[in-house]
Amino acid sequence: MKKNDLALEVFTRLKKKYPDAHCELNHSNPFELLIATILSAQCTDVRVNMVTPALFKKYPTTQKLAKAKLEDVEEAIKSINFFRNKSKSLIACAQKLVSDHAGEVPKTVEELSELAGVGRKTANVVLGNAFNINTGIVVDTHVKRTAHLLGLTKQTDPAKVEIELMKLFPNETWTDLSHLLIFLGRRNCIARRPQCDLCNLNDICEFRQKLSKAPKKAKGDTK
Repeated sequence: MKKNDLALEVFTRLKKKYPDAHCELNHSNPFELLIATILSAQCTDVRVNMVTPALFKKYPTTQKLAKAKLEDVEEAIKSINFFRNKSKSLIACAQKLVSDHAGEVPKTVEELSELAGVGRKTANVVLGNAFNINTGIVVDTHVKRTAHLLGLTKQTDPAKVEIELMKLFPNETWTDLSHLLIFLGRRNCIARRPQCDLCNLNDICEFRQKLSKAPKKAKGDTK
């Protein structure tokens, strides 16, 4: 199957399997999503969602977070990985939003990337989910792994994976694609125990096809 055909089939089937695929970081506005996404670096969405309700209640606006004391923010997010560095990033991010953007979250990758704690992946998350602007594809560990297993890319660098996927999928599907592959990686194609027999992609998955063609070991064969 050609890659373009594979891409279309993957998207169609995953959309049918996970019609409710969405960003799993809880938020009610662009500012909250930005903060949650910064916190999610090398941390699970579940953990972030445990911390953000109290954080957002204490700092509901960019202005309040910009004036926050570092030790207070550290205390609020201390259960998050790298909480000290992230506390500094949150305050610096809020301060730049206030000074350069009137407290509002900007709508371009370039402007978002100038904020503390924000890279291209975070910018893509915010733009796609808060503003419905498809500027790129969010390539986290799940997207990278599942795209590789399916045969959509041979690249291992997230930036190169994103470029290849952007060529295969229409612009309007980019945000949805990220959610679909993340749902696949979290719910079915689990890294240490993939449930291939339950996957609706197993007949077109490159990894599954290679696995099925591999010679089976005879009983007692330890080689």
